[in-house]
Amino acid sequence: MKVPAEINTYCPRCGRHTKHKVSLYKQGKARTMSWGQRQLERKRRGYGGEPRGKLRRKAKTTKKVLLVLTCEECGRKVVRNLGRLARVEIKR
Repeated sequence: MKVPAEINTYCPRCGRHTKHKVSLYKQGKARTMSWGQRQLERKRRGYGGEPRGKLRRKAKTTKKVLLVLTCEECGRKVVRNLGRLARVEIKR
């Protein structure tokens, strides 16, 4: 799917329709010291094997695409879900 690089849409901070710059959402780096990660590492220690099992088959062939819309006037970022798509391209 081709998505335009700029979209005119509603901004909740400005309270009106403004131009928004479009970019794809990218996941940040996971915290290595988070509570769940510490528990998982504790379970993995020793000779017990994998605590939750390794996933051998992959059910989904596509990922859900999120667009990040950045207001050009105030800089507020809004995330919009596009659903499952095989390929997304931002038209410049």
